[in-house]
Amino acid sequence: MKQLFQTTPVPMKRRQFLKATAAATGGLVIGFTLPGGNKMAAAQAAPAPNTTPNAFLRIARDGSVTVQVKHLEFGQGVMTSLPMLVAEELDCDWSKVRAELAPAAPQFAHTMFGMQMTGGSSSVANSWTQMRTVGAAARTMLVSAAASKWKVDAARCRTENGVVIGPTGQKEGYGTLADAANALPVPTSIKLKDAKDFKIIGKPTRRIDAPAKIDGSAKFGLDVTDKLVPNLHTAVVLHPPIFGARVKRFDASKVNGLPGVTHVIQTANGVAVVAKSFWAAKTGRDLLVVEWDLEPGSKANTADLKKSYRELAQKPGVVAKPGNVDALKAAAKTVTAEFEVPFLAHAPMEPLNCTVSVKPDSCEIWVGSQFQTVDQGAAAKIVGLKPEQVKLNTMIAGGGFGRRANPTSDYVIEAVEIAKAAKVPVKTVWTREDDIKGGYYRPMYVHRVNAGVDGAGKIVGWDHTIVGQSIISGTAFEPMMVKGGIDATSVEGVTDTPYDIPNMQTSLHTTQTGVPVLWWRSVGHTHTAFVMETMMDDLAKAAGKDPVAFRRDHLGKHPRIANVLTMAAEKSGWGSALPLGVARGVAVHESFGTICAQVAEVSLENGKIKVRRVVAAIDCGLAVNPLTISAQVESAIAFGLSAALYGQVTLKDGVVEQSNFHDYPVLRIADMPKIEVHIVASGAPPSGVGEPGTPPIAPAVSNALFALTGKRLRELPFKV
Repeated sequence: MKQLFQTTPVPMKRRQFLKATAAATGGLVIGFTLPGGNKMAAAQAAPAPNTTPNAFLRIARDGSVTVQVKHLEFGQGVMTSLPMLVAEELDCDWSKVRAELAPAAPQFAHTMFGMQMTGGSSSVANSWTQMRTVGAAARTMLVSAAASKWKVDAARCRTENGVVIGPTGQKEGYGTLADAANALPVPTSIKLKDAKDFKIIGKPTRRIDAPAKIDGSAKFGLDVTDKLVPNLHTAVVLHPPIFGARVKRFDASKVNGLPGVTHVIQTANGVAVVAKSFWAAKTGRDLLVVEWDLEPGSKANTADLKKSYRELAQKPGVVAKPGNVDALKAAAKTVTAEFEVPFLAHAPMEPLNCTVSVKPDSCEIWVGSQFQTVDQGAAAKIVGLKPEQVKLNTMIAGGGFGRRANPTSDYVIEAVEIAKAAKVPVKTVWTREDDIKGGYYRPMYVHRVNAGVDGAGKIVGWDHTIVGQSIISGTAFEPMMVKGGIDATSVEGVTDTPYDIPNMQTSLHTTQTGVPVLWWRSVGHTHTAFVMETMMDDLAKAAGKDPVAFRRDHLGKHPRIANVLTMAAEKSGWGSALPLGVARGVAVHESFGTICAQVAEVSLENGKIKVRRVVAAIDCGLAVNPLTISAQVESAIAFGLSAALYGQVTLKDGVVEQSNFHDYPVLRIADMPKIEVHIVASGAPPSGVGEPGTPPIAPAVSNALFALTGKRLRELPFKV
């Protein structure tokens, strides 16, 4: 554990890093070189005057520190946690730290995925070494500048709170040293701090972006106006009533002449009305008369899909994990169960939007994108330009949950098409109804499991069949993530279970429905954790064992997971008396490198499920910002509870039946349980936080309901 944080030299190659003159204010800039040309020669050449690289860090003459955050901020707190990594190694004054969202550029690529993106709960994990190294490099250069000025050995100088302190007590602020530091070579080897010396990392830290969000000055994608983009228009699109349908012809006679309406444009997936205001555009869109070619469209019906999925689940599919299922014949007791989970919408609070300005030799976009590299490339193809000719400004987004990370760049491409055809800057806005009825969804799944225990209460075999759509097939990620017909996101959480389960076989039926699907907060773990953790409770009952003890008995090879489970159980008072009509349920699951265990206390009030209290324990490695971690776990529980209690998208003759929060409800404040979050102290590097809190909540509630009523609910959303 300790050696993970020992002082280790981190190489910094000249071909990767450069320092450049801060064009407007002077100071120190640390960033990556721009692509193109002879990379080696470009890296070795001195930066031209007034060059502004895509910088991670800028230190101005007034001592202010600006960190460019390469990931999208959409509620998870990266505009605070990533600057904390830089500031820790920089030894700067935290009150002077600012954060900006970085534009799309290769320099800001994810260190694990090779493209600029936000997903997989990986923002802090992939930035852990990179951003600390940036801060340490700048600190080293500032110390060197001060030592040179004082004519002393740099090794005898130290830093503290934005000041370099010399061997005889001399002091110089970072701001006054920034210009001199900028003239120095970037160090080739950097020593990072030991964890015991951290002053910022690990401390509860208020979010940098909170004041702007409270006073309304924060700029989301929907906040782009003609003050930022002159002559800005707004577009609203009429999309097909069913997925895959196409426009045959349309009549805009009722729209033409409406005050404010300027264009009616057919797109690849509908008809757009462009106007000088949102309301004018929506009014015009609602008056359009469109004849649709429905023949290529999806005719999916939820009832029919359930029936066909159940039938498929009765027989093995493509084997994802081989095992000897005949071992079940020797089981003392077996449990056979079928589980169903529905299509789910993402329903972020800020509806989809994208602003685009197209010129003959350039294109500029303002969007809250989770996939900046993908969206930039897709836009470039539409306008016939190179990606570097497309400037994508990353805006703060009001939620996303995977919807803003679409491999097909659907809403971005649509916005670019409209702006290109209109020949004016356009902000394309989807209403919530547009996205819930015509967006992308977490796939529907059916699981069938047959598992058994021996006389000693140990699992002896497990036969698991999964039926559902692939999120990855047909995307650029397919070569990496679909092997032998198995989409890794369909079976994650089952094939890699930490439980000691001998003779476990998992197979997969991948279906085609015509309904567009996409990752949803915690991806495959959304359904696999529900099934695995409910089955573990069923098997504990069959074995006559306590659910917590039964799980621990099967976690002998994973003490870290057992430790998190134990913490949640102890903090919840597991085994202690509860008021009449209240029961507890437990679940533990690992996803995105993080373990989260939850104990839910549940009652029934007037026939309605009431989740009263949730106690969560989480091991996410070293906790960079405990406040963010607690907030994300609370958010993930609320998100998961919304799905467990209410969430479902159903289809009839290809048409989505839900449209907004009145028929696709989310958890209201009155239904929010009391939540306690306990963070396990860890010496491991940071891992994911945004998603791992979602998978355990549905099975924890299911298990509590079973303890309360003796009735097992295996279909989501719960119906009592």
